Amino acid sequence: MLQALIEAFSQDPDLKSIAGGVTAGMKEQLVSGLSGSARQIMLSALYEEVRRPMLVVTHNMFSAQKIAEDLQEALSPEQVLLYPANELVAAESAVSSPETLAQRIDVLMKCAQGFSGIVVAPFSGLRRLLPAPEVMANAQIRIQDGGTLNIEAFLTQMIEMGYERVERVESKGEMSIRGGIIDFYPMTSLLAYRVELFDDDIDSIRTFDPSDQRSIDKVKEVTITPCKEIIADRRRLDYAADAAAVMLEEQIEKTADRQAKLRLREEMEREMELLREHVYFPEIYKYISLLYPEKCTLYDYMQKDTVLILDEPARLLETARQLERDESEWNLHLLQNGKTLPQLHLSVENEDVIYERPFQTIFMSIFLRQVPHTQPQNILNFISRGMQDFHGQMNVLKSEMERWHKSGVRVMMLASSEERLERMRRVLQDYAIDEPIMVQGNLQTGFEMPSIHLAVITEGEMFSQKQRKIRKLSKNIDNAERIKSYTELKVGDYVVHQNHGIGKYMGIGTLEINGIHKDYMHILYAGGDKLSVPIEQIDLIQKYVGSEDKEPKVYKLGGNEWTRVKNKVRSSVQDIADDLIKLYAERQSTTGFGFEKDTPEQQEFEEMFPYDETRDQIRAIEEIKKDMEQSRPMDRLLCGDVGYGKTEVAIRAAFKSAWKVNR
Repeated sequence: MLQALIEAFSQDPDLKSIAGGVTAGMKEQLVSGLSGSARQIMLSALYEEVRRPMLVVTHNMFSAQKIAEDLQEALSPEQVLLYPANELVAAESAVSSPETLAQRIDVLMKCAQGFSGIVVAPFSGLRRLLPAPEVMANAQIRIQDGGTLNIEAFLTQMIEMGYERVERVESKGEMSIRGGIIDFYPMTSLLAYRVELFDDDIDSIRTFDPSDQRSIDKVKEVTITPCKEIIADRRRLDYAADAAAVMLEEQIEKTADRQAKLRLREEMEREMELLREHVYFPEIYKYISLLYPEKCTLYDYMQKDTVLILDEPARLLETARQLERDESEWNLHLLQNGKTLPQLHLSVENEDVIYERPFQTIFMSIFLRQVPHTQPQNILNFISRGMQDFHGQMNVLKSEMERWHKSGVRVMMLASSEERLERMRRVLQDYAIDEPIMVQGNLQTGFEMPSIHLAVITEGEMFSQKQRKIRKLSKNIDNAERIKSYTELKVGDYVVHQNHGIGKYMGIGTLEINGIHKDYMHILYAGGDKLSVPIEQIDLIQKYVGSEDKEPKVYKLGGNEWTRVKNKVRSSVQDIADDLIKLYAERQSTTGFGFEKDTPEQQEFEEMFPYDETRDQIRAIEEIKKDMEQSRPMDRLLCGDVGYGKTEVAIRAAFKSAWKVNR
């Protein structure tokens, strides 16, 4: 929390004027002259001054993310929520990522339950049609250890909240019921949950890892939130289906092309049938205007005393016009392919969002200009300047520091960690620069505010580095061969048994042996032979992976062919091992080129990378450099999936090599 910065801004007379306007109930105020992080710090100080909920709307998601990061740094992550939304509402309803959806649901749930902090949203998010806030607020199930649970009522509510019933819970938004055991994986949780029942009594609640299904910890209670934005009971779904049927007939009457009529009827009747069966499906969002005729937006989720901040109104109007054109083109494409009806709407009109505002509004613009159809009661023009990049030129920084000192300007320097602050202190001492106020924290940009005699310099501006952000990587790595559960197999799939070779999976059956009933996996081999494998021995079986257009050879059960194949492979592996031993012996006896250990230039170069390295990247970098510093030839392959940071590892080694050769 950058409390020192907030306190400095709170002394500005113009800020007090804005806060006074909010308190006095002014409908519209216009603020100009602030940009970048200076604007975010002013908003933080205003929030602290008036203690009212705020909704900050900017032109796109990238801008919203930068604003939210600064506000969270200045205040706290708990006080600032980012409502994510892509530019095109119609397209997003089809391709939105689970992470984005989970974050959006979390924001809506908190707002519906009275969140009083700051919400930051792109303009496209403000246009989205949403369920009524009371529907979202009530769409949760609280389960307590020692309580009771009616399975039928629970199942109905979970399906209404968008959960999919499966045999085995592995992904977010899934649930399963097996006798008295209920598994579910909420969208906003890191782990899945397992509830054990004795009749209707809750015997225990545990977290478990979906990858191996093993229980982890006992918990006292859990609150289940929706996994979809569409939360609809049977009444709403039936109404939407009936209304869509009427619209469909009207549209078919207007359509002349016979093939277009057939496409439209086939597609829409399929979806209307799903609505009548009360089943969630990916395209259901297109029916939101029928499911919720109230036409609620994010405005309806905010508290009545919310202060609306419109960032760069001219840019918002331009964005609105572009989004309108893009959405018209998208809807035309869907109409031509029979995938929607013209009466179905996903968002509200731009004018309703911009001009029909239910809250006190502050327009914020870098330049002082009139906003169409507005009459601000208070107009303020701040004077601020963006901070220059010093590019590591300490003599230039020293000169500026001396100028500020003579003018009575307080200088604050920001760095993301205590270690980096210490590094900045050492650099300042080396150049005999008077130490300013050192503050741990991150901002997008520094700035200078003459009115409060304040200058803020970020680490990036001092050394020409960007803020280092944690790279988020997917935790799930698919293994096409390994089988975790028989539910991953379909009848007809080819499998490989460790002892009997390739066969065809024929499903699960129950056999009685010595009076004991057990489930077995049935595998069909050549000649009609069948093998029954107990479920608990699934680790002996792997799914066959090979060319899709060529069926594998199925072996005969009990024959010698599979044994011969394994022996042949074993012999080939031995030959390869002999060749490798010979190659490694030759490499060990050959003298190569050894590079020197990391130089200060290497360390400075690596400090300029924008992302913090993952554990695996750090390990790869250290091992590669260690190899380079040895006097024997290297033998190392760097590999990884697309986007996992191979280039950032390789470029360090390339610099180490180039720097040595250059010197």
